[in-house]
Amino acid sequence: DGHAIQVITPCQTMSLPSVDLRSLPKAEQSVQVQQIFTNNFHQPFDLSKGPLLRGTLLRLDDTEQVLLLTMHHIISDGWSRGVFHRELSALYEAFGSGQPSPLPELSIQYADFSVWQRTWLQDQTLERQLSYWKQQLAGFTPLELPTDRVRPPQQTFQGAWQFFGFSKKVSQAIKTVSQQEGCTLFMTLLTAFKILLYRYTGQEDIVIGTAVANRAVPELENLIGCFINTLALRSHLSGGLGSRELLTRIQQTTLGAYDHQYLPFEKLVDELQLPRDLSRSPVFQVLFVLQNAPTRHALQLTGLTITQVMLAPKLSRLDLSLHIWEEEAELRGVIEYNTDLFEASTIERMPRHLQTLLEGIVANPEQPISTLPLLTKAEQHQLLVEWNNTQTAYPQDNCIHQQFEAQANRTPKAIAVVFEE
Repeated sequence: DGHAIQVITPCQTMSLPSVDLRSLPKAEQSVQVQQIFTNNFHQPFDLSKGPLLRGTLLRLDDTEQVLLLTMHHIISDGWSRGVFHRELSALYEAFGSGQPSPLPELSIQYADFSVWQRTWLQDQTLERQLSYWKQQLAGFTPLELPTDRVRPPQQTFQGAWQFFGFSKKVSQAIKTVSQQEGCTLFMTLLTAFKILLYRYTGQEDIVIGTAVANRAVPELENLIGCFINTLALRSHLSGGLGSRELLTRIQQTTLGAYDHQYLPFEKLVDELQLPRDLSRSPVFQVLFVLQNAPTRHALQLTGLTITQVMLAPKLSRLDLSLHIWEEEAELRGVIEYNTDLFEASTIERMPRHLQTLLEGIVANPEQPISTLPLLTKAEQHQLLVEWNNTQTAYPQDNCIHQQFEAQANRTPKAIAVVFEE
């Protein structure tokens, strides 16, 4: 009757195909694992039928296998990975010993959440959420990053990943500053990242996106599904601001966004009615995420040693995405970037610049953001010494006009001077 309804399939079966790579040399196995992963990752799902989860088991030798699992984002998010790993570990342990499933029945399902969300987000509640975001983003300026290549007229989403890490000393210093300033680690890292973008672009109006788990009630914590929402965080920067003052501003902006985090981002985009531009994503083109939710729960399967393998999918949903997480007391991260726009060498410099900025913020939070250190010592030496080492030995027994004549003889067709036309 013209209204959307839920149709829930009672049960779906999933096959687990196996690929035998035991006859290949180790080096060739690594190539094949990456190739199979890439093919699996880019293979589309049929959203009208499902299943929206698929797996492949790669046999490398009699005691080593690689399990590739691919879920469509519409049924899963980062938090869900932790739930999935925890439940898979529990089921493996139980079934391996002939026991039934130890998992308790869930009090609610994702279908219940979707109904609640649509029922709750109406009328005055919807208007309050929309009004806040429209006010926050009124007249915003798109971020124009200095790119290595001209932006193509339509996004191809071709990308690559650049992994990096901060030392324990720097990681601890950042966390200490966050505690001293009464801010979260996310707010401090976001402040440094916005300063970096300000220094790269010279723009004082910067909007970047971030992701929130959107699991406000305990009943949602053990559900697998796409609860995640995206927030657009806008800041006004100026060169005279100190990083401490900017951190306070970003803290206020972030807390306000959290209070209004329930409006689906796609609904906001519809309401803003922005001019359609196929060359870039709407509202923001840069994303920052601190992975501090319980998403990195390791698989623990009795009798097996489990290692998580990081494989880059050669894809970037935005111009630039910065993801940071904490591992063994160190902050580590990955930059996902659009290879239509950036060279790998450009992206490799970004984590070094970010760390230099963070060290400057820790050393002097009152220093204007326009004068905070950005270049590493090696880059400073290259800029001030190596590239300025232009001394040349000229013949001492010739006059200027004689050297000019000699050069003209060597390159008689080269243009020496251009004036007007």
